[in-house]
Amino acid sequence: MKRTRLDLSHALGQEVTDKRVDILRRIGEVGSISEAARGAGVSYKAAWQAIETLSNLAGQDLVEKAVGGSGGGGAQLTDAGRRLLRAADELARVRVAVLARIGEEMDELGAPGLIGLGLRTSIRNQIPCTVQGLERSGGVATVELALPDGAVLRSRITVESAELLGLQPGMAVLALCKATAVSVAERWRSRPGVNRLHGEVKRASESEDDREVSLRLACGTQLVGFTPAAVKLRVGQPAVAAVEESAIAIALGA
Repeated sequence: MKRTRLDLSHALGQEVTDKRVDILRRIGEVGSISEAARGAGVSYKAAWQAIETLSNLAGQDLVEKAVGGSGGGGAQLTDAGRRLLRAADELARVRVAVLARIGEEMDELGAPGLIGLGLRTSIRNQIPCTVQGLERSGGVATVELALPDGAVLRSRITVESAELLGLQPGMAVLALCKATAVSVAERWRSRPGVNRLHGEVKRASESEDDREVSLRLACGTQLVGFTPAAVKLRVGQPAVAAVEESAIAIALGA
């Protein structure tokens, strides 16, 4: 079997204090996935999801079964897993110093924070929000996200994803949504499970083949979407964007 190269850039490309890395570190310390999950405050299923995601990103298995021990077996880190943790520690030291320095400079200039600047994605709509509340029902978590102007956006994600992100009220996050998931029109009826965001049309394509629209929300954020067939919007007019709760993903920034 051909051994693939260990890809640290993808596995550690985002927040290096990621709970997934914390779970991996705990597995190395206690030799048990279930114990690591309890220590990290997540379910066993969420811990396995974290391991699988990191292993996929790294391109190699980071955890393997351990034979024997007082409990009859457990888990241990592979060499790739140990190297990933060493890289995480090194990045964390550098990250703290760099963010502290840049943060001071931005405070002096009155510039906005760093959330989202390190995120590279094809998703065009990235809205800074604050977690306002979280409700769990079965395996689904509905997260209420407050926009700067007080408007509320709801996102439906799995409970495991909410656990791995460590979502808590007051946390600064990014709400991510593909432009193709946003429908913009003059008005939309209220429907369960669908967010409605009001704004003003700032840009509208005049092409019949391109119905892309840019909507400026009350909080000042630009939201890109598409109009349904036969709907024509003009710049400056009020409009409403509709996007399903399940289409809103959540990301942590710097």
